[in-house]
Amino acid sequence: MKWKDVPNQTVDVDGVSFTYRALGPEGDVPVVLLHHLMAVLDDWDPRVIDGLAAHRRVIAFDNRGVGGTGGSVPNDVEDMGRDAIAFIHALGLKQVDLLGFSLGGGVAQMVLLQEPGLVRRAILAGTGPRGGGGIEEITKVAVTAYAKAALTFSDARNFLFFPRTPAGKHAAKDYFARLDERTSGKDKSISLQARRAQLKAIRAAGMSQPDDLSVISQPVFVANGDHDIMVASSHSIGMAKRMPNAHFKIYPDSGHGGVFQHHEEFVKDALQHLAG
Repeated sequence: MKWKDVPNQTVDVDGVSFTYRALGPEGDVPVVLLHHLMAVLDDWDPRVIDGLAAHRRVIAFDNRGVGGTGGSVPNDVEDMGRDAIAFIHALGLKQVDLLGFSLGGGVAQMVLLQEPGLVRRAILAGTGPRGGGGIEEITKVAVTAYAKAALTFSDARNFLFFPRTPAGKHAAKDYFARLDERTSGKDKSISLQARRAQLKAIRAAGMSQPDDLSVISQPVFVANGDHDIMVASSHSIGMAKRMPNAHFKIYPDSGHGGVFQHHEEFVKDALQHLAG
């Protein structure tokens, strides 16, 4: 089975129905995925999921208030982290690996800080630390991208995830073609409440006091593109240097979606990291 065919499942989390999909062989420690701003299950790159699931059990879910999951999205990443932990416990999992992309990387950091014993290894992609600053610039970049998308009748991720180079434009085209592979059993779209709450959470995180990342002792792989206009590569590198057991990789000629543009290399790097 491939990601495009995986059925939606639900699990009760303290009276709220959480939607998720699971793919890959049973056994070992599963990899739980945490997604980006305004994303639902259908926004995960199938090549990344299928690549990981060829060797590992992969579980992707809609956190509280996102897509098919009930409830309302909280206004801060700390509560998003608590919800992710509650979901993992609801599945009866004792330990997991985490892959957090963008906002999901911020949520993954909360899980690592709030319940470190739950996480064996982590991958933080296209993300930075809380209190990293530059939140005003991120807002300007996002507004500009959505304006360009409206004028060109296209998806804003063309401008936010990929550089406007020949290689970047080609990667964007391929990425959206892969997202269209799923034709049935699609997730619910993101709600207006979820969009607003996630934006508030990102702004609050950017203006927060920095977390003490030195207490994160798990092996962490930090990945980003070299021209990320949403989360500067320097933020990702600086975050990795604040963790005692982290290493980083910057993918060339790519942006915020560098792990999707270089999906084959990223999957190989991710599996190597998760295998220790």
